[in-house]
Amino acid sequence: MLRYHSQRSRFSKLFFSGITILSTILTTQIATAETVMEKVARTGVLTAGTSKDAIPFAYADHKGRLVGYSVDMLTLIKKQLERKLGRNIELKLVALKPRDRITKLVKNEIDIVCDASSFTWERDNKIDFSVSYGITGTRLLVKQDDYATISQSLKGKKIGVLPGTTNELAIKKAEPRANLVVFRDRQQGYSALKQGRIDAFADDGILLEGWLQTTNNFEDFVIAGYYSQEGIACMIPEDNSQFLNNVNYALIRFMQSFLTGKQESVALFDRWFGSQGRVPLTKDLRDLMLETMQLIVDFKQEIPTSEL
Repeated sequence: MLRYHSQRSRFSKLFFSGITILSTILTTQIATAETVMEKVARTGVLTAGTSKDAIPFAYADHKGRLVGYSVDMLTLIKKQLERKLGRNIELKLVALKPRDRITKLVKNEIDIVCDASSFTWERDNKIDFSVSYGITGTRLLVKQDDYATISQSLKGKKIGVLPGTTNELAIKKAEPRANLVVFRDRQQGYSALKQGRIDAFADDGILLEGWLQTTNNFEDFVIAGYYSQEGIACMIPEDNSQFLNNVNYALIRFMQSFLTGKQESVALFDRWFGSQGRVPLTKDLRDLMLETMQLIVDFKQEIPTSEL
């Protein structure tokens, strides 16, 4: 009798262990096989990657909340999905380091990334891009005393960069003989510049402007050079055309309503880039942003006024 119970116990353990393994496999297969739209429709959650230090596009505020222009775009995308799917959607924000964005999209660990990402062909081989909803470019943050030297040449200079960014590529192209110093995040780069361990830190010009507004000794620094001009776009996993269509619709709907002067959209844009916004744009950069938006909107079919 004891032997019978022992065999039965072993059998039960093996049976339930097998069920657990099979369940895990099936769950993984379902998660891999379904599209983002199917996953969001099933779970009611849109998992979005963004940044914690890319002022004003995406960053953690004084309460630790992830906010910014790109986060607002994610909110508009969430609302579009709610209209399309006919259900409430939770927007789950995840702060990512630049080097982790593509990997997590490819592994389907996140549904979308909207931060300050720019298009590259290498990235496009692995993921898909939305239409651009902003524009920026690579510039250098330098100390005032070093401005003249940096402006003459980057040869042999220690330039801080973030890994896997278009800023890194832009500096490599501009001066292959520059010594690139890779940092884990922007705060490390800013600290290294303050301490004199690097000669300059490369990043998007708008993000550097945002940092200057948060530092106490902003007058000790200046932004130099123009090394690239890039559009800002969201990134999504490949083979999700229906999801991409809804992302693009939400972004173009916002840009069209902004360009036509709809108060809600103008207020959203000016909250980040207006004269009283988080990072006020110069007139030239604001005009360039608007011209870029207009080109993108003109390229698509006009959205009816009733839907704006």
